Amino acid sequence: MAQSNNSIKKILTVAFALCIVCSVIVSTAAVALRPLQQLNQELDRKTNILNVANLYEPGMDVEAAFRDITPRVVNLETGQYSDQHDPQTWDGFEARRDPAASRTLSGARDPAGLSRVENYATVYLVGDPDDPEQIILPIRGQGLWGLMRGFLSVEGDGNTIVGITYYEHSETPGLGAEVNNPRWQAQWEGKQIFDEEGQLAPAIRVAKGSGSGDHEVDGLSGATLTSNGVTNMLQFWLSPEGFGEYLAKFRSAVDPGEAQDADVELEAEGA
Repeated sequence: MAQSNNSIKKILTVAFALCIVCSVIVSTAAVALRPLQQLNQELDRKTNILNVANLYEPGMDVEAAFRDITPRVVNLETGQYSDQHDPQTWDGFEARRDPAASRTLSGARDPAGLSRVENYATVYLVGDPDDPEQIILPIRGQGLWGLMRGFLSVEGDGNTIVGITYYEHSETPGLGAEVNNPRWQAQWEGKQIFDEEGQLAPAIRVAKGSGSGDHEVDGLSGATLTSNGVTNMLQFWLSPEGFGEYLAKFRSAVDPGEAQDADVELEAEGA
């Protein structure tokens, strides 16, 4: 007697074959689309960098505009530029996972809740890299619901903020997600990172209510923990644990490249 088309064996065979075909299609699509995804991620990164520097215009040629921006890798401990890594490919965010390329943080040394931080990070210089108009720094830290990642742009004086932007976060829409509100971001322009004494400890912060003076911006209404997260990540990345040593060289009118060359010459003489 012929086997029924509705038998359990035939049903399972068809289901299994369908799963195999679908798996092959999905896997092939994922592999084929990976280069396009990577290209879009790179374009998004460059767009965010141009945006935080107030250089982005809708419809512009992002790649052409980005030619005026120079990436450099900075040793966070010394604040000096490093040739150890290629600035075009170095990913400090991924490097934090490597114990040999990062360091652990805890307690008061980790206000941003990072646990680990890379030893080298990429900065982006607008204009002449030896005397930049702007210095764009990658920043990240914990918000209310997870990690927030963005960029902070600082004028060539190493102290005056040009802008701030976030390209990745999971904050509450209408509350913490207001970090992406252009009106809130506009408050940052012209604010000063450090106080008049120019110490390494940053003075910039998000206020609990209305911000005042050169070192505060308005708090996010109904999003105290997100506001605190922004303050904490800036307290870290603008301190000596982050880019503090690097920015100090601009505030003291010492060119980081020249300072590095001088250090190399001194080391050579000592040798």
